[in-house]
Amino acid sequence: MKTVLITGCSSGFGLETARYFLERGWKVVATMRSPQAQLLPASDHLVVLPLDVTDDESVRFAVEAAGPIDVLVNNAGIGWLNALEGTPTAVARSLFETNTLGTMRMIAAVLPQFRARGAGLIINVTSSVTLKPLPLLSAYTASKAAVNAFTESLALELAPFGIDVKIVLPGSAPETSFGAAALSRLKEQGGFPEAYNEFAQGVIGEMRTPGRPVTHSADVAEAVWRAANDPAAPLRIAAGADALALAS
Repeated sequence: MKTVLITGCSSGFGLETARYFLERGWKVVATMRSPQAQLLPASDHLVVLPLDVTDDESVRFAVEAAGPIDVLVNNAGIGWLNALEGTPTAVARSLFETNTLGTMRMIAAVLPQFRARGAGLIINVTSSVTLKPLPLLSAYTASKAAVNAFTESLALELAPFGIDVKIVLPGSAPETSFGAAALSRLKEQGGFPEAYNEFAQGVIGEMRTPGRPVTHSADVAEAVWRAANDPAAPLRIAAGADALALAS
């Protein structure tokens, strides 16, 4: 039985991916800041662990408690929507701390066991905004684009050890709490700068256009599954109708 460790499993893509792998007979180590085992179906193949990807000790504990793993899925992330002028340095730093450095921490923690076995797979979940940048997402896009570039270099670095690396690029997913959380953080920081208000409302209106292509959590779970099980899968895998359109 193969084992997958997935970060950010409290909701959205991570939760759906954990369910998807459980249903298909994998051992799943589902991690989240505040463990809630009831979110997932009861199973002897499920381990739920606390994990804060911004904390070195938390990462070390989770990886040690998980035991041998075959696949690491770096899904944990935070969003942000605002103009650069409305993005405090502390907010930009938090995006990179979680989205970029959190991914690096997790990978560094599992590499010793992967190298020892001469096998292992790392799947980094980024975003389709790195395929076609959108306004008001500059800081967030930078944090995810950095992961893309890092992953491409890392793939070359780890190939001699038999370790593979993939990128899954989801599109916009209105059904998840990701966007709502980003808007909540925006409100906490005082909203858009006044000069950008009219423009920002237009952008948000376009994002909410009924009938536009979107990404569903199941799309991401399927893409991660493909990355984990299809030897012919490419380095980059788009997930969701909107992401697929951008990648074509």
